[in-house]
Amino acid sequence: MRSNRATARAGVSMAATLPMLAGALVLGIPAAHAADGPGRDTLAGTRPAWATAEADRGATPDGARVTARVYLAGRDASGLAAYARAVSDPSSPLYGRYLSAAQAQARFGATRAQVKAVTSWLSSAGLKVTGVTRRYIAVSGDAAAAERAFGTRLHDFAKGSKTYRAPARTASVPRGLGGAVLTVTGLDNAPHKAHHQDQLPPPDAVFKNAGPFSSYYGSNTATTLPSAYGQKIPYAVKGYTGKQLRAAYGAGRYTGKGVRVAITDAYASPTIASDAAAYARKNGDPAWKSGGLRQVLPKNYTKTEECGAAGWYGEETLDVEAVHAVAPDASVTYVGASSCYDDDLLDSLGKIVDSHLADIVSNSWGDIEANETPDVQAAYDQVFQLGAVQGIGFYFSSGDNGDEVANTGTKQVDTPANSAWVTAVGGTSLAVGKGETYLWETGWGTEKANLSADGGSWTDFPGAFTSGAGGGTSRTVPEPFYQRGVVPHSLARANSAAGNRVVPDIAAVADPNTGFLVGQTQTFPDGSARYSEYRIGGTSLAAPVIAAVQALAQEARGGKAIGFANPVIYAKYGSKAYHDVTDDPTGSGLAVARVDFANGYDAADGLLTSVRSLGKDSSLKAVKGYDDVTGVGTPAGGYVQSYRRR
Repeated sequence: MRSNRATARAGVSMAATLPMLAGALVLGIPAAHAADGPGRDTLAGTRPAWATAEADRGATPDGARVTARVYLAGRDASGLAAYARAVSDPSSPLYGRYLSAAQAQARFGATRAQVKAVTSWLSSAGLKVTGVTRRYIAVSGDAAAAERAFGTRLHDFAKGSKTYRAPARTASVPRGLGGAVLTVTGLDNAPHKAHHQDQLPPPDAVFKNAGPFSSYYGSNTATTLPSAYGQKIPYAVKGYTGKQLRAAYGAGRYTGKGVRVAITDAYASPTIASDAAAYARKNGDPAWKSGGLRQVLPKNYTKTEECGAAGWYGEETLDVEAVHAVAPDASVTYVGASSCYDDDLLDSLGKIVDSHLADIVSNSWGDIEANETPDVQAAYDQVFQLGAVQGIGFYFSSGDNGDEVANTGTKQVDTPANSAWVTAVGGTSLAVGKGETYLWETGWGTEKANLSADGGSWTDFPGAFTSGAGGGTSRTVPEPFYQRGVVPHSLARANSAAGNRVVPDIAAVADPNTGFLVGQTQTFPDGSARYSEYRIGGTSLAAPVIAAVQALAQEARGGKAIGFANPVIYAKYGSKAYHDVTDDPTGSGLAVARVDFANGYDAADGLLTSVRSLGKDSSLKAVKGYDDVTGVGTPAGGYVQSYRRR
């Protein structure tokens, strides 16, 4: 399971001390260039790629309403990127010299003079300032005012079967603002209309697994079902619990004590506290300590129908319960967004950074790279960099559709996992045996074949691809320094001779067929809402598992924040810190049998029996060494221990 956000296309100066670092890691900042008009600088990336002459349907009416955000570059954008790299790179003399939230704002945030100048300019153009934060100024007004402010014309363009507004040429700002503006979002309005003051819906309809199950991998063989790959296969596990995952990933005696983990998703489950407490009690996890789970929520929610608000309850529940299962003494703060759109998700991330609510942030959401525009990417990267200078690391699930070809027709990675400033978490199929013994992992990729009508064979075995860990090579993000020398050229240079970012960086269990048992309040057919448990997976499981493992590692290093972890993760490549995951760890094909309720709840409408092959991730392959399914691998017994301060 993984939620896709809708794309709302919405000290000493380190620049002097480290002049070469700013360009060494992709900055995600659109370059400002001279605009067509005199005395103006363009904001690269503000005209979307789909706003072509062929798609142009004419000028947007002058009176059309526009809401936008003008993101502020701050006083030293290149210095921010340089310092973010320096404090994250173990080879740098500034490694680990993090700033407080106040220090980061004082050194890199926008000045009062910049805010005043930008606000005055926007107002003079006829736009109404509706909000001012540390990172952006929100405005509204008509299209004519927006055109005056940003030096462009707004036109309507065909995009697929619909028509949306967008700049007919790249937006620009007065050069007299002195580079105070990073970018502007909202000039294009694809793909949504806002709805206000929506209320959260009740929990989704109940889902339950049918069984039979294995209690651990291989404990229950499907002797009455056809063989697969020349052998009888086990039933899918009922769902791993914390004890099994902690053993698999080398938790040892560490529990995440003293470490703060934040989780972002949209909306908020109204039963999360009781569900998390019930789950811990029923599955052998330590009880939550007083104050161990808190929520930071918006005043209002929007777009609840469009975003499927109730579906996000399961995301939050999975993330919270998985973190606590693996790192039971870590404190967890859930920061909910008011919708699944970029501006709102950015606000959630910004709350964490502005108040340094946690050192580790798990994020189980994303979208395809083709839907990301450079202006929004710049806003995300700025938040990630501001987090990095404070010692905050962001972990993003890599996606659940493999190379995305089956989903979109185009091979591509997901975003924000494609950012060079986050840790992208891929997925595996995990086999934990009797006595919590780690057996093996494959890259997560599933092919499914149904049982034939006569029960004697699997129809069209091994069947069609259904899901798998996201990964591959970005088309837009240059290769970051920490991947050089580890990621094979065949991957890094797949889309550019200069090299690009490859996803993921690290991995953990994700396959729903070897997934995690989760407990959640759901709505039953009789209309009642009550707690029940089911197995779940996706890279939205892998992300909180890795975030929890990082909490263990931070405890092991004496509580010192790991921060943006990629330089350290890659520095450990090839060591005993990792399981080097491949698609065929046993030398023969691997599969599990699975029985599901046809209606998702009970046997009234019959049962569906299928075989799920493991290690079949679209065109992506888990191979020896780094790969684009599992990155450097999964944490082994030596991973957490490798962070111990000696």
